[in-house]
Amino acid sequence: MSKLVIVTHPSLKDSLINRIWVAELANHSEALEIHSLYEKYPDLNFDVAAEQELLSKYDEIVFQFPLHWFNVPFALKKYIDEVLAYGWAFGPGGDKMKGKKIRFAVSTGGTKETYESKITLDDLLKPMAVSFHYCGCELLPSHVFYGASSQPEEDAVVSNAKEYASNILS
Repeated sequence: MSKLVIVTHPSLKDSLINRIWVAELANHSEALEIHSLYEKYPDLNFDVAAEQELLSKYDEIVFQFPLHWFNVPFALKKYIDEVLAYGWAFGPGGDKMKGKKIRFAVSTGGTKETYESKITLDDLLKPMAVSFHYCGCELLPSHVFYGASSQPEEDAVVSNAKEYASNILS
């Protein structure tokens, strides 16, 4: 089964984590498609019909993004609001996302301890999870890199990227 990875990072070339994740995934282009929203739509004016057609082609979709201020990036929220439309993803006749497997790949600035001491990452991602459940999707376990702001060693990021690719390809 081919998979779609939707990358939502406003400055991918400047991101150690997401850039290395994308580079690792690019080694598996026969098994997945990488779709960068900021690269395709720098103005964030999504071609809703084209995006819906793209989503329709895949049974498994990964949403890869950095957490910004304890939330998904603006572009991803806008994408979900516009593309997962009434009558297409939910509501009468809105069954086009039903049965799709959804996974989140998230990088955070804060450490795991930061999230476990105040609010969990799962709590922060709950609105996304509920939205996809509402559309009839199945959520798969998330892949996370904690502590991007702590200047992680590149070897640790590369190792995490290999684990990420292995998780979504298995």
